[in-house]
Order: sequence, then C-alpha cells, then structure tokens
Amino acid sequence: MPDMLDQSSIDALLQAVETGDVRPTDAMSAMVFTQRPREEAPPEVKAYDFKRPERVSKDQMRALHTLHESFARNFGAALSGFLRTIVEVKVAACEQMTYSEFTSGLPNPTSFNLVDTDGLEGQMCLEISPLIIYPIIDRLLGGNNQDLFIPQRPLTLIENRLISNVTKRGLAALSEAWQSIRELKFSVSATESNPQLVQIVPPNEVVVVVSFELKLASRAGTMNLCIPYNVIEPVMEQLSSQSWFAANKNQRSEQTQSRITKGLSRAPLEVAGILARTTITLRDLLQLSKGDLIVTETAATKPIAVCVEGEHKFSAQIGQFHGNRALKITGAIAPQV
Repeated sequence: MPDMLDQSSIDALLQAVETGDVRPTDAMSAMVFTQRPREEAPPEVKAYDFKRPERVSKDQMRALHTLHESFARNFGAALSGFLRTIVEVKVAACEQMTYSEFTSGLPNPTSFNLVDTDGLEGQMCLEISPLIIYPIIDRLLGGNNQDLFIPQRPLTLIENRLISNVTKRGLAALSEAWQSIRELKFSVSATESNPQLVQIVPPNEVVVVVSFELKLASRAGTMNLCIPYNVIEPVMEQLSSQSWFAANKNQRSEQTQSRITKGLSRAPLEVAGILARTTITLRDLLQLSKGDLIVTETAATKPIAVCVEGEHKFSAQIGQFHGNRALKITGAIAPQV
C-alpha cells in the first residue's frame, strides 16, 4: 500500500502551491491523455470553417488560374480588334467562396449573365461591371469616353444588344481556352441587372470566382466569372497540374494541326515564276522602245524558279496546258540556311 499523507503534509503541500514553490515538472507538462506517445514537435493546427469548405485543391486552383490567363489574353486581343483600340484584360484573382458571398459583393445594377455550358450540367455566371460597360458602349457609338457619366440604372434593350457582341466574343475566347481540357461551348441564356434575384445554386454552395480587370484607355472595370463546383466537378481530375502541363505539351496534336491547316488553307498567296534574270544599264533602259529584245543567259529548256510570296519554293518547266501558258512543278527548292 502506498504511504498516506497526514494532515500536516497536506497543509504544507497546499501552502507551497499557493506560494509558487511547487511547479509541474517537464514530464508532467508533456503528458497527454492519448494511447500514443506525444511527439516532440507540436502538431500543426489549422482553423477550418465548415461554412466555407475548400473543395478545390491548390493544384486545381493554379490550373484554373493559368487556364483563364490564356482566356484573358485571347479576349483582350478579340476586344481590341472589335473596339479598334487597345484593351487590356488580366486575371486579378482566382478564389473559391460561397455563392452568397459572391452575389453580396456585386453592385446593383450590373450586367449579370447566365451562361449555359454545352457538355456540362448547370449554369455559370458572367458579371461585367457598369464602370467598363458604359465606356465600351460609348466607344461603340463613336464617343471618346471624356466626361462620361455612369448612370445607376439597368441597361436598356439597345445597350444589352450592344454588350451582347462583347459577351459573345468573350465566350468564344473562353471556349478556346477550355479546349485543352474539354470541348465546351458557352452561350448566354438570360441577363439580369440585380444579382440578388438569381439563384443558380444554394447560397452555401462552393463556387470558383475568377476576377478580371479590364482597361480601356483611361477607364477600368472588373469582370467576374462564377463557376459552381458542381458544374466543373466532372472535369476536376483533368485540372490537376500534371494533366495541365501534359495538355500544354500535346498542343501539336494531329487535331490541332488539322485545325490550323484548315484555317490557313483559305489564305490567298501570290505565286510567280521567274523566267530569267539579266542586268542592263540605265542608259539602255531609257532607250528601250517597242520591238526591242532583251537577251538573257538562261536557256528556255532550263527549269525556272517558282516563288511563293517572294520566296523560292519550287522548280518548274515552262509549257502549255489546254492552250494556256503553264508551269509544271518538277521539285522543291531546299531553303537556304
């Protein structure tokens, strides 16, 4: 049996605790009530908010950021050509939040577009700030954006029709950016001015919001693309960093080459055959008259050079075809290094 403490020992122990003379030892301070022994390094504890679960990994968020950077470049180029002025589009942020947090941070009124995706279930949202919408409309109508007043009202039917030309080009660039992941087609199904009236997903549903900054001359505004998680869930595995880099490496696939070839096949080219070359003096050139002959050192039986846009590409023989002068290609000319 262990020794029992008498009353005097108990009083002495309590007095020592009150005065601070008795302190817990290191062994006692490190004691943890668990079946496994505690490691020397303290465990890392992170706060987790169950109202905002992070369902998209960091690698997938980086892949989405890189993907929409490509979209921003293509959209900026398309918008610059459409407005005949330089428009800069860049990704400002890419984060995940709840749908209620996304809609609560939007202005009212604004241009809130519901986007249908052919190939995925559900809808996305494309919101464009009035701070950049009205400068674009002013530019389309011939204005100079100086002393431009930004009205606090919903867009009219004419203004919505003008902005639809911008959103169509944006969705076309978005389809091109997503092409490395999956063939998708985007289209606007409805437009609303008050984002609080639109509920495409429950308020606590996780969404990925990609924010863009648009600059037009001295004007600037924002554009937000809201992608619900349940919409892109079927392609989340393809958005990992490894598959993303693999998609970049496979850009020169047969399908890509055939698409580029099909686009270039309609481009017109100038083709010319160089029959012969010679040099004369300026005095002889000034004295030329009708009926004079210019003698060259190239025989008619020798092959001639065929130039495509000024570059020697083929060798050919002179002849006739159905009564017309023709050139018969005999071979290719190796490019000069």
